[in-house]
Amino acid sequence: MKASFVSLATALSLGASLVQAAPSTAGVQQKRDSDITPITVKGNAFFQGDERFYIRGVDYQPGGSSKLADPIADAEGCKRDIEKFKDLGLNTIRVYSVDNSADHDECMNALAEAGIYLVLDVNTPKYSLNRKDPHTSYNSDYLQYIFATVEKFAAYDNTLAFFSGNEVINDGPSSKSAPYVKAVTRDLRSYLKSRNLRQVPVGYSAADINTNRLEMAEYMNCGTEDERSDFFAFNDYSWCDPSSFTTSGWDQKVKNFTGYGIPLFLSEYGCNTNTRKFEEVSALYSTKMTGVYSGGLVYEYSQESSNYGLVKISGDEVSTLKDYDALKSAFDKTDNPSGNGQYNTTGGASACPSKSAPNWDVDGDSLPAIPDKAKDYLKNGAGKGVGFSGKGSQSGGGDTSDGTATAGSGSGVAATGTGSSGSSATSSGAAFSVRPATFGFSMAPVAVSMVTAFSTLVGAGMILL
Repeated sequence: MKASFVSLATALSLGASLVQAAPSTAGVQQKRDSDITPITVKGNAFFQGDERFYIRGVDYQPGGSSKLADPIADAEGCKRDIEKFKDLGLNTIRVYSVDNSADHDECMNALAEAGIYLVLDVNTPKYSLNRKDPHTSYNSDYLQYIFATVEKFAAYDNTLAFFSGNEVINDGPSSKSAPYVKAVTRDLRSYLKSRNLRQVPVGYSAADINTNRLEMAEYMNCGTEDERSDFFAFNDYSWCDPSSFTTSGWDQKVKNFTGYGIPLFLSEYGCNTNTRKFEEVSALYSTKMTGVYSGGLVYEYSQESSNYGLVKISGDEVSTLKDYDALKSAFDKTDNPSGNGQYNTTGGASACPSKSAPNWDVDGDSLPAIPDKAKDYLKNGAGKGVGFSGKGSQSGGGDTSDGTATAGSGSGVAATGTGSSGSSATSSGAAFSVRPATFGFSMAPVAVSMVTAFSTLVGAGMILL
């Protein structure tokens, strides 16, 4: 069964050559002072200084599908919930949408003081790729919005990572939008570099589907260095208690991703078909998995219509639910492995997957060039964000891409175009090919926060079985 959110997404969506010089620093966000250590990538793992870092987190979007809200701009609500984050032993939260015109200092500073990092989706319902028309929605207005977002949040030392997209690809036909997802990832990384901002890791969150998840993982880690992601994540609801490492199929996923060259983690997990005991926690943070995985994010903090909540929020009051107690118990009983968790120290690029329509309908590894107007943002900055009140960009806005990027162009200050044809990227480093396997069934929630669904549409639906 597939839940489609086309109508609301549609309603929300309204209809110079680059000078090769040192980028201007005018308007660059000033770095915030904090005692928290920024997270970096080494091989296929995250590190906090010299220590291996495992994500122990939750997905955090109070209000869920019923309203578009920015929980990081709600300082009082944020500080209220931090007490529960600390009680659970969390070190990370994921937020699906933020208003880039709002002030986030108070919440981000409070999170940093508590030792908690943020994984942030840079898109919103109105500013995101439209999988039905990726060319039109990949435009300079869209890039201005997400560039303004990362410029603000790169200044916080506890911003762990940026998601360039979430579940944009949810079946075989929608894989045609993969080059645009990868181009957005390239552009975000290029913007951070061009603007002399902290190189916050940038990656993609894939849907809980078997159709082309492995191909997408390979694709996001193939090509030249500037085109590759810093990490890859996917939503996984295949472990439904009572289950096990083998019954859930997680053993096969570990096998098939062994050797993958960038960090891998679960952007959502926690099947609620049966009573949730979170037995998967002990596996996820054991050496059976830590050579490949770097933890994950439980779906979700607040109780919404999809019934995945750990707590119930009523006004200023927060009451814990049975799933909260189960998760706390699971975390309390599970330590991280000692040492480095057997991670892949060398990393390396993957080989680009071959076209295999209808499941993987991508031919080659060429990417669209960044729209001309957006090149100026790389040099002079994106300026102030318009926030949730902006008119949107899914149905068009500013310039669109008019050609194919030259491989390696994102390593400079712009992913410049070569007209209608361009060079294909080539993988560097040790090539790794993910081998497909038959996994368990998909248990994605009814609404992976409708906010997120809108942000990958016209047409983002959750896969429900």
